[in-house]
Amino acid sequence: MRPSGITLLLMCTVGVMEAQVPAHWAEELQAYWDTLDAEFQDPAESPLRPEDRVHFVRIARFPPDTAFVVHARFEPVVDGPEFRMRTTTDREPVYRLHGRLHFELKGRPQQLEVYQSIDLIKDPKYADHLFVPFTDPSNGAETYGGGRYLDLEGPLGGDVVLDLNRAYNPYCAYSPRYSCPRPPEQNTLDVRVLAGARKFHD
Repeated sequence: MRPSGITLLLMCTVGVMEAQVPAHWAEELQAYWDTLDAEFQDPAESPLRPEDRVHFVRIARFPPDTAFVVHARFEPVVDGPEFRMRTTTDREPVYRLHGRLHFELKGRPQQLEVYQSIDLIKDPKYADHLFVPFTDPSNGAETYGGGRYLDLEGPLGGDVVLDLNRAYNPYCAYSPRYSCPRPPEQNTLDVRVLAGARKFHD
């Protein structure tokens, strides 16, 4: 499987915290999903099976919700440990813990770990790619049972705008032919994230 979400790198919502959602947030979010929809329609790029692509119009997703744009404090981890991340197959790619994001969601404190792929950082083009897989109580009902992903681009400052409206499904949600990382247990949110991609089908 090609690295998840590489096409998203240039479109992540990361940076110094603002008092409010950025003025062009809705337009940028729509452009983000338009790019993904186009990729799913392209036979050369799409993770969809041919029979599913015939009927594909757009990735199923929740309406945009600014309640899921959160202001996070980034805690870097210097020389973080490397580990093998479980996947949906026997493959175990190596990642490094890059840091932690601390934030509140619906009034509840949350934390997500941020990872770097050891394979990707060898490519200068993707040296700053950061990976945030997570699960939440919506998985299996409104969203894909295996959790969802966010992509960020480093370097991260101490304050990060984390937009959960950009949460996308791993390719395994669309076809069993892929091998996808499983979010580590510590990246479990205790609030239902009804934002970003919905599940594809049961």
